[in-house]
Amino acid sequence: MSRPVTLFTGQWADLPAEELFPKIKAMGFDGVELACWGDHFDVQKALNEPGYVEGRWELLKKHGLVCYAISAHLVGQAICDPIDERHKAILPEHVWGDGEPEGVRQRAAQEMIDTAKAARKFIDAGKAYMADKPAGSGKAVVNGFTGSSIWGALYAFPPTSQEYIQKGFDDFGSRFKPILDAFEKEDVYFALEVHPTEIAFDIASAQRAVEAVGGHPRFGFNYDPSHLGYQGVDYVKFIYQLGDRIHNAHMKDVWWGHGDGSVGVFGGHTDFCDARRYWDFRSVGRGDINFEEVIVALNDIGYAGPLSIEWEDGRMDRFHGATESCAFVKNLDFPRNTVAFDAAFDKSNQ
Repeated sequence: MSRPVTLFTGQWADLPAEELFPKIKAMGFDGVELACWGDHFDVQKALNEPGYVEGRWELLKKHGLVCYAISAHLVGQAICDPIDERHKAILPEHVWGDGEPEGVRQRAAQEMIDTAKAARKFIDAGKAYMADKPAGSGKAVVNGFTGSSIWGALYAFPPTSQEYIQKGFDDFGSRFKPILDAFEKEDVYFALEVHPTEIAFDIASAQRAVEAVGGHPRFGFNYDPSHLGYQGVDYVKFIYQLGDRIHNAHMKDVWWGHGDGSVGVFGGHTDFCDARRYWDFRSVGRGDINFEEVIVALNDIGYAGPLSIEWEDGRMDRFHGATESCAFVKNLDFPRNTVAFDAAFDKSNQ
C-alpha cells in the first residue's frame, strides 16, 4: 500500500475543524496533520478537558480521516528566538504572558513539553480507530520549529566567528535537551521542519543541530524540500544523509529563478507573490521540486510515514490547489519494492 496522503491544517486554521474536515475528505485526502492553533488541536484542552481527545477522534472518524502527527510550529518558534511583537501575534496568551523575552521562551518550552504529553494522549485515544488503517511509521510525532538565537547572524558581518555561532547551537541544545527528555518519557518524536529562521536550515546546520543535542534519539526532522530547493541545497541528498531521523514528510513545492533579477534568495523584504521575487511557494507539482526523486529517495530509506501536503501558493485558490496537489501526490507515490525484479530468471523461483 502506498503512503497515506494527509493535509497539514496550519494554513487552514481560519476554518473550524467541524467545517474543514469534510472539505478535506472531499478534496481526496486520507487524513490530516493537525495544527496546534485555531481550533484544530488545543494542547491544554487535550491535557485538562475530559473527553477532548476522544472528541477529536470522533470528528475524524465521522469524515473517514486518519491522523499520524500534530504540529506545534508557532510555540516552537519562541523557544530559542529573540522575542518581539511578532511572536505575540502567533502565541497563546498563556505562553506570551507579560511578554518578557526569557519568560516567553521558558513558557514556550513548557508548552512544547505539554504538547508531547498531549500527543501521546491523543495517539493512545485513537488506537482502536487506527487499528485497521495504514500503520504509517508507527511513531507518535510532533512537528515544529525551534527558533534560533543566531539567525540574525546569517551573514558574517560584522565578522562572525565560529565561537559566536557555536553559542547559538549551545543555547539550542541547553533549551531542547530537557524538552527531548520529556518526549522520550512520553515515547514521542520531535520533528524539526528544517527552514530558514530555525537553528537548522540546510544539511550542514541540521547535522550540527543533531550534535548540539548530543544525538538525542527523540530529535529528528520533518522533511520539506521546498525550504531547501530555493536555497540551492540538495534536497534529495538531505534524505540520504539524515534519513534515519526523518519522522514526517511535507510535500510542498517552490519555484526559483523566476523573478526579474531585482530580488535574490533573501527575499528583498518583498511580500510573497511579488513578481520581482527570485522564489515563491507553488502548488505541489507546479514548482521546481523533482518529486519523483523525492519519492524514490524516501522509498530507499524505508520511510513509511504519511506524505503530508503543506499547501501554499498565493496565486491560486487554496481548495483548487489542495485538491490538485492531493491528486498529484497520490498519482506519484508508489509502494516500495519487496522482491528483486530479476529474481524470476532463477529457475528455483519459477
